[in-house]
Amino acid sequence: MRVSLRLDSQCVRAFHVMLLQRLASLPDVTLFVDARPAGGGIPRSAAALFQLETAIHGLPRDGLARQVPLLELAPYRTEQLSPDLVLDLCGDVRLEGTRVWRVTYDGASGEAALLALILNGQTPLARIEENGVAIAAGRLGTEYGGVALASFQDMLARTASLIVAAMTNAAKTVPVLPEPAQAGAPPPMPSAAKLGVRAGKALARRIVQKIYHLCYNAPHWKVGWRETKGRDLFDLRAHPASGWNVLPDDGSRFYADPFPILHQGQLTLFVEDYIHRLGKAIISAVPFGPAGPLGRPEPVLELPYHLSYPFVFERDGEVWMVPESCANGTIDLYRATAFPGGWVKEATLLSDVVASDATLVEHGGAWWMFATVRDGEGTIRDGAGAFSDALHLWSAPDFRGPWTPHPNNPVLIDIASARPAGRMVKRGDQLLRPVQDCRRSYGAALGIARISHLDLIGMEQVVETILNPGALWGGRKLHTLNEAGGFEFIDGSAIAPRWKQRGGGRY
Repeated sequence: MRVSLRLDSQCVRAFHVMLLQRLASLPDVTLFVDARPAGGGIPRSAAALFQLETAIHGLPRDGLARQVPLLELAPYRTEQLSPDLVLDLCGDVRLEGTRVWRVTYDGASGEAALLALILNGQTPLARIEENGVAIAAGRLGTEYGGVALASFQDMLARTASLIVAAMTNAAKTVPVLPEPAQAGAPPPMPSAAKLGVRAGKALARRIVQKIYHLCYNAPHWKVGWRETKGRDLFDLRAHPASGWNVLPDDGSRFYADPFPILHQGQLTLFVEDYIHRLGKAIISAVPFGPAGPLGRPEPVLELPYHLSYPFVFERDGEVWMVPESCANGTIDLYRATAFPGGWVKEATLLSDVVASDATLVEHGGAWWMFATVRDGEGTIRDGAGAFSDALHLWSAPDFRGPWTPHPNNPVLIDIASARPAGRMVKRGDQLLRPVQDCRRSYGAALGIARISHLDLIGMEQVVETILNPGALWGGRKLHTLNEAGGFEFIDGSAIAPRWKQRGGGRY
């Protein structure tokens, strides 16, 4: 297939070079570049904002938004020999009798349209369209809301993922969310004066953040728990009227990612135990009795790198754990030899992958593993993009492996429903999946999705409920959902003043 990539020669970015490299690696693709001036790029004032953000936020200078010389396109052909397909990044290709795939953000083409949506605080819906019909779509996201350059680069990276997926016939759709969709035309690019004001506010906000972090341990998460009494959040689809009890901490650490397990008649809760002074987390556990926790969480697994999301399950008379270890670039399987401790590594299920919140489920005669992967290729070497918007699947005959990547990875690109948020549960013939809604920020809200299709062809889900923090669960986030032994657990964010922890950990 002869494929022409239409881009603006006046603003060639590292993103374009990366995209060309990925397209050139596809089988049976002869690649051309149509690099004529297009106009309509981002204004110089936006580039100045990028420079300021690079300085005040310590961002790397070699990201995907970095402009590169036109010479970087030299390895690719520039003659246009009747292409079979044109990938139009500029929105100006009009060719009769030739297939044209137009990349849009909320219906508008070009990087200026993407940046305008970011600056307006919106969640862009990227689409690859042929004659107005979507070939693939994804709801793009970032963990760096409020930082335009970081958000821009994350979304450029995921745009590349979407294009490559469409090229490999792995069509993507995004779930309809149970709330009104964003309406109206994409916002215009802010004026130079407004961008200057935004730059000033960015600098002031960074100063405030520095002062804030001197006074508080932030972010600081908390775990909520309650007795379900036969009706859990999958039934209620709302916070219980009785509210939640909070697992106490001493302010020097926080607890998050609660995973309970009922083993030999004893309910034990495993948590991410983040120690502020160390800047990383270990896995701790605490037993539960009829009235709640029996003591405080005690360490059960500590490694040189950050651990979180202690996905625990019982199988073959043993208790197993798959903790998140994306800081190590692996997904590892551990077995308890002295429950709730004595964890030994049994296998590395996947390596060289920046994967978040690996979640396993047995379904349809196979084991499936769900996780969001930072970059489109799934390798740690060239990680790019958000951590939470690209869902990858793997399948295996046994939870020990071997694990095979899904042929259509990423099976979903959606910042509102891709990232796992706890164990999947079966209700009758339905498989329900807790998901993170990270549109406002990482872990801001909790969704409940029903998986309507799962096999080697693909995965489809319907997001049926979105739960937000509120009067019955304070803080700014709602992040994880798990249950066992008649108890249910969630988590979310709070703040912990640094001076309180020195006085014995009192709130």
